[in-house]
Amino acid sequence: MCFGNCLAQQDSLNIEIVEVAKERKPKRVKKVPEYDPLAPARAAFYSAVLPGLGQAYNEQYWKIPIAYGGLATTVYFYIRNDKEYDRFRDAFKRRLAGFEDDEFFGQVTDQGLIEAQRFYQRNKEVSLLVTVAVYVLNIVDANVSAHLRQFNVSEDLSLTPDFNFDELSGKTSLGMSLNFRF
Repeated sequence: MCFGNCLAQQDSLNIEIVEVAKERKPKRVKKVPEYDPLAPARAAFYSAVLPGLGQAYNEQYWKIPIAYGGLATTVYFYIRNDKEYDRFRDAFKRRLAGFEDDEFFGQVTDQGLIEAQRFYQRNKEVSLLVTVAVYVLNIVDANVSAHLRQFNVSEDLSLTPDFNFDELSGKTSLGMSLNFRF
């Protein structure tokens, strides 16, 4: 746009042209962090050293209590099953040595003590396997989250479901719509 001012004086005519630039909205530029190929390995290493540290590295702090809660729960059950196993094993050993056990007052047979030992031994082993699985899951989660954190998700490309109703036949068809924005 151009606006002009005309000033008349006695001897001369001054014409001043002032251009006013259109105010444009600045383009919204999304800051994309620089790609770091070692970030997933670094996050996995941190989680392997100290569970939850990889999640802190990925800035997903809400996952840290979940990781510690899972590990604490499985460790609790391991310790509990170990104590029960030791209790039944000690009672069985005392019976074999010829002592009267005060804990069970003769209500549990020798075969019952052996079965209880097997039960708690199995539960102890399962608790240990689940503890290792939760620990490994913590490491895998940190690695995958670091990979996905660097994944470029652009709003310029979208894939949406599309429902079409055919008025002539009265049937509905399902399709996919792929949209590009330039």
